[in-house]
Amino acid sequence: ASMGRTLVELFYDVISPYSWLGFEALCRYQHIWNIDLRFRPAFLGGIMQQTGNKPPGMLPKRAEYMLKDMKRMAKYYQVPVHMSGDDFQRILATSSLAAMRFITAIDMTNPQYLETLSREFWMRFWSQHEDISQPENILAVARQAGLSAELSQKALEMISSPTVKDRLRETTAEAIKYGAFGMPAVVAHYNGEPHLFFGSDRLELLGSVIGE
Repeated sequence: ASMGRTLVELFYDVISPYSWLGFEALCRYQHIWNIDLRFRPAFLGGIMQQTGNKPPGMLPKRAEYMLKDMKRMAKYYQVPVHMSGDDFQRILATSSLAAMRFITAIDMTNPQYLETLSREFWMRFWSQHEDISQPENILAVARQAGLSAELSQKALEMISSPTVKDRLRETTAEAIKYGAFGMPAVVAHYNGEPHLFFGSDRLELLGSVIGE
């Protein structure tokens, strides 16, 4: 982090709608707060598996609440998340592994596209309700985010490389090391120590802790 700025890391996965809300809110705050925001694409499936967590939609009452909550949150944050009852099945049936590896490959080679690309994945899955797991869908998202065909193809080939797989695995392990059990996981490095905040609705608290 540059002089006097607080490094804030956002660990996210595009399969998580709350991650999208947290992402957009932090993108706005980075222009107002004295922070360096760092995007850390990680794999939610790995975090769930390693911490023994379960998707919120698995509990019927929680799923019922989450639909209402997401509607209110989307309106409040002005983020076009459109969630319906079928989405719980859709999440369980979709693996975000290829998408997160693709995002990781771009982070490693052309990080200037990271924000736009991540946003396009959320748009496609959560706003347009389209698939993000197949290579052709991933390439469509990349095109939408302004990546050249050549760059997209290269990143797509990289997703099966050990370098990219290891990087995503390491980032996911790092999130767990900070105490993450779900997403978004926001880690603020302040006063020489990491402070973990879980969820998109802890930003007032984050601001308060870092003196904003």
